Amino acid sequence: MAIAQSVSAQELKQKIETRNARIGVIGMGYVGLPLALLFSEQRFNVTGFDIDPAKVATLNEGGSYIFRIPATEIQSAREQGFCATSNYADIAQMDVVAICVPTPLSEFHEPDLSYIQQTAKAIAPHLREGQLIILESTTYPGTTEEVLIPILETNPSGLKVARDADSKGFHAAFSPEREDPGNDTVARRDIPKVVGGVGPVALELASAVYGTIFDRTVPVSSPAAAEMTKLLENIYRCVNIALVNELKQLCQRMGIDIFEVIDAAKTKPFGFQAFYPGPGLGGHCIPIDPFYLSWKARQFDFRTRFIELAGEVNLAMPYYVIEQTAAALNEHGKPLKNSRILVLGMSYKRDVDDLRESPSLTIIELLRQRGSIVSYNDPYFAYVGQGRHYNLDMHCTPLDDLAQYDCVLIVTDHSDYDYPRIAREAQLIVDTRNATKGIVSDKIVRC
Repeated sequence: MAIAQSVSAQELKQKIETRNARIGVIGMGYVGLPLALLFSEQRFNVTGFDIDPAKVATLNEGGSYIFRIPATEIQSAREQGFCATSNYADIAQMDVVAICVPTPLSEFHEPDLSYIQQTAKAIAPHLREGQLIILESTTYPGTTEEVLIPILETNPSGLKVARDADSKGFHAAFSPEREDPGNDTVARRDIPKVVGGVGPVALELASAVYGTIFDRTVPVSSPAAAEMTKLLENIYRCVNIALVNELKQLCQRMGIDIFEVIDAAKTKPFGFQAFYPGPGLGGHCIPIDPFYLSWKARQFDFRTRFIELAGEVNLAMPYYVIEQTAAALNEHGKPLKNSRILVLGMSYKRDVDDLRESPSLTIIELLRQRGSIVSYNDPYFAYVGQGRHYNLDMHCTPLDDLAQYDCVLIVTDHSDYDYPRIAREAQLIVDTRNATKGIVSDKIVRC
């Protein structure tokens, strides 16, 4: 039910409903670009903001740098008026601004909100009354009101956030992204959109704008509730993955196939959801969210011991892979040092071009530290250079002569790989993903 609004809020809602609102999306990455395209599909005038000039140029030329987004989608958006820019002065022309910037961990596994802070500082000089600012970046409860809004309120016009229908100023909300790279079974607009506003007007406006591109919006009482919702979703996955990762190690000692056990357990029609073990967690959210929440909890003199333990179990998995690889090589009379190892798969997840927090990065660095001669193959990455916490400087190696390697280590189970052929030609395979399921060979070690 609609609530009483200021004139500026009524005008903005009408512009949203008639598709005349100008939408700005800050951060043209794995979250921001799909969001911008959804708005463009609904005939909104959309501007994408990014500090990377190469991304801006590619988008304005009708190209794409994300594998799962074809250039034709960008070109269709361009025909609807979509453009990209690095000029934050254009924020003043936007009616709605969605912030989709990274929120990584520091090297000490503490929240790094520098991207949000820098973005807020870039927006503030161009903020105007009646604008709706929505944060989508995954973060801890309280970020919108404790970090984002205070920076926005430093704007030269002295605008404050509007907290009720009688207030003038700008509007603010939080709505967590729910992207699932590589998932082609659920359309983007079919994923319900959780929304928490600073006050009832902001909630109504944010629900209205997302209601144009998503089939369902889920309003909650505050930005903090929406922020916690996102953490719960991902920590739920993190904890259950940690459980099966720990059980995998126990099952190996007991001579039991954990994947067989999971497949049997998931036949239960109630009370069980299948999660699968692997070489470690990757992606932007699941490996990070437990540490965001545990850091925030300490401000309330509370220890999230269960959640922290799950994070520790998952962080330890790349080291477990190294131990298993060393043991497998030892069975073949070879040490880890100076062994030639081919790592299959660099991305954190099957069939996506996303390196964020990928366990492959850690595994390769650990292998190098132990003296191994490491190569990699990944159909999505011709080269892997330097990132926040890695410096590899490696080029993709073709799968021409697998016999030259002492071990082929399967870290990401891309669909493009011919696993029967790999099993035939490799001297030794260490499979962390059960990619070789059904292939019988004494050369395969599943861990």
